[in-house]
Amino acid sequence: MKKYVIGLDYGTDSVRAVLIDTENGAELASEVHMYARWKKGMYCDAQANRFRQHPLDHIEGLENTIKAIVSTSEVNPASVVGICIDTTGSSPIPVAQDGTPLALVKGFEENPNAMMVLWKDHTSIKEANEINQLAASWGGEDFTKFEGGIYSSEWFWAKILHIVREDEAVKNAAHTWMEHCDLMTYLLIDNADLKSFKRSRCAAGHKAMWHESWNGLPAEEFLSQLHPYLATLRNNLYDETYTSDVVAGNLNAEWAAKLGLTTDTVIAVGTFDAHSGAVGAKVDENVLVRIMGTSTCDIMISPSEIIGTNTVKGICGQVDGSVIPGLIGLEAGQSAFGDVLAWFKDILSWPIDNLVMKSAILTDDQKQKLQVEIDNNFIRTLTAQAENIPLSEAIPVALDWVNGRRTPDANQELKSAMTGLSLGTKAPHIFKALVNAICFGSKMIVDRFEAEGVKINSVIGIGGVARKSPFIMQTLANVLDMPIKVAESDQAPALGAAIYAAVAAGVYSNVIEASKVMGSDFEAEYFPQADQVVKYETLLQSYKDLGNFVETAIKSKNYEFQL
Repeated sequence: MKKYVIGLDYGTDSVRAVLIDTENGAELASEVHMYARWKKGMYCDAQANRFRQHPLDHIEGLENTIKAIVSTSEVNPASVVGICIDTTGSSPIPVAQDGTPLALVKGFEENPNAMMVLWKDHTSIKEANEINQLAASWGGEDFTKFEGGIYSSEWFWAKILHIVREDEAVKNAAHTWMEHCDLMTYLLIDNADLKSFKRSRCAAGHKAMWHESWNGLPAEEFLSQLHPYLATLRNNLYDETYTSDVVAGNLNAEWAAKLGLTTDTVIAVGTFDAHSGAVGAKVDENVLVRIMGTSTCDIMISPSEIIGTNTVKGICGQVDGSVIPGLIGLEAGQSAFGDVLAWFKDILSWPIDNLVMKSAILTDDQKQKLQVEIDNNFIRTLTAQAENIPLSEAIPVALDWVNGRRTPDANQELKSAMTGLSLGTKAPHIFKALVNAICFGSKMIVDRFEAEGVKINSVIGIGGVARKSPFIMQTLANVLDMPIKVAESDQAPALGAAIYAAVAAGVYSNVIEASKVMGSDFEAEYFPQADQVVKYETLLQSYKDLGNFVETAIKSKNYEFQL
């Protein structure tokens, strides 16, 4: 009997499932589910940088997508041997003592603090700063050193600290907290014991300061100085962590019945989307895999004998086995990538949304057709015009920090800025400036890796931006002065999760072997254009100068400038 595996990939806006043939990595079926509550903007406040998601969005998405691919593919349920789940992160959620997500407990159903704190939630900037200050001054181990030396408001402990200070009821009801990838895995398996549940090495190492050298999570003595609750919470978390080639448990009877599968299906330990995406894209040594969507995550692997005891400063962690078991996984990224361009689209759309679409002159049918036409052509038209603007023309210089800066040197308090505007500046000029900015931010990450002794020979791009925008990819190749391959798969993170599932199910002996057989091929490659590389070097210096001004001069005077 043939063997199939399922990869379930939770993104910011939706979850997608893929059914994969383990013999060759072929995709038999796929399904996408948009989060209904998230789409309505429920439980979020962008002005306060608060982004929360209700677990029902995720649970409904799990059921709808997997049921759909099992049904449409018509495979024998017994032939589906494994499932692995990847999610965004750090996206922790409070859990009651019986393992129920707190937002599903009576009295907490509409409380944003009881929901998943999405990766892009930056309400805990103050708490992250406190963690960094304490780590540098308390006199013991610096628990941030394998996290790049700077703890971020996007991560586990900072988010929890903020919530428990803000909401006494949630603090008292939250027995433990789980990363999103752990929670969804836990809901599926037949072992309901929270204490023995196998937590993700990837999530724990990159976001929760877990490291084998200090036997797990940060010491109680350290956490208690931040809040007594954190020290108590530590005892309700975990000591050991596991890589995603390990079986977390078997599919439980309840979910087997819902999904149309059997309890023989194994569930692998969960992981993060960027790390599984790198596996799906056949990550290799000295290759930077860029997962390019609303934000970016940049992933590399390295043998431990090369990294040794060195720590790479200003990145998002280095963790043994977080990508490929037996190799060190290194993570960096940008807090906004596609989001920078989406923000600009929203700005330009204001008169359309508020005047054109509310006009009494147009019929509802005309408005609907016009909206479809605008949506189909908006970015395409901007791109075409921006692409034709020569670099010798007056193009503004922009920063990509519309959602703070993740790497290098996390600082979510930073704001974006733009200079060089004139009466001759048009929308395509600004669009080109923003494309340049996200590519310059990428260059800063590459330069940091190489300055810290991590050699990069080539880049692989995956995700919607990589596949849909040749303009951005060519600009990136010119800015980085490196060739960039684009993975063919639309669902590289889900494919990577499926690869983990195949190893956990015993189809392959290790992740590298499985990735070579099942991983994505490449559909395009972009090469640096020598004349453009030189011009972008000059523009890059202007980007650095503006960044230095915003980060030092403006910040020192307590001014706040925002795009």
